[in-house]
Amino acid sequence: MREIVLDTETTGFEPTEGDRIVEIGAVELFNHMPTGRTFHQYINPQRTMPKAAFEVHGLGDDFLRDKPLFRDIAQSFLDFIGPDLMIIHNASFDMKFLNHELGLVNLPKLPMTQALDTVQMARKKFPGSPASLDALCRRFGVDNSGREKHGALLDSEILAEVYLELIGGRQPDFALAPTNTRSSDTDTSTDWRPKPRPAPLPTRLTQAETDAHQSFITKLGDSAIWAKRQ
Repeated sequence: MREIVLDTETTGFEPTEGDRIVEIGAVELFNHMPTGRTFHQYINPQRTMPKAAFEVHGLGDDFLRDKPLFRDIAQSFLDFIGPDLMIIHNASFDMKFLNHELGLVNLPKLPMTQALDTVQMARKKFPGSPASLDALCRRFGVDNSGREKHGALLDSEILAEVYLELIGGRQPDFALAPTNTRSSDTDTSTDWRPKPRPAPLPTRLTQAETDAHQSFITKLGDSAIWAKRQ
């Protein structure tokens, strides 16, 4: 199973007011493990970078001026994503920007059903607790010391670790029961316990095998341990 952990950086909060994407970072997972394949691209937003955005991202006008436009990298981005599930922290924000940019260049938009929101996952798993990426890093002991400025690729790499913790650790497939069959949404793999069988399994011994075993025990005499357990 292929998944893409994705993050974007933007000039602001609302694409309909002129804000644009300035960076996309994505990390490929296969069977919940990083493959080493990534997508990373800085983008010229064709507008002046607001001071507030510069302070968050550290990306200024001079740095972005010679970077490609979104239309120049749009198809390569879609090719990397493919039809696979995107893991995004606060997915509605990133999807809003991505689909706005795709619409501007007349490319198909990405359906929301293709995105999994880790903010919603965290709020469901830890109701009432902070669900920011930094808060989840603290909860799971994920190293985010390099996150002095928001960067799309670094945040994707960090989010990949957080996501793996949210679904039960780096090798969730080792759990003895699938997550969708557990008794409650707050259960974790360490809470799982086997339940007793409602009825014993039927024997697979044939009658001939049973008779041969009984004959063997009889030959051993009354002192045999098997005879004592009869």
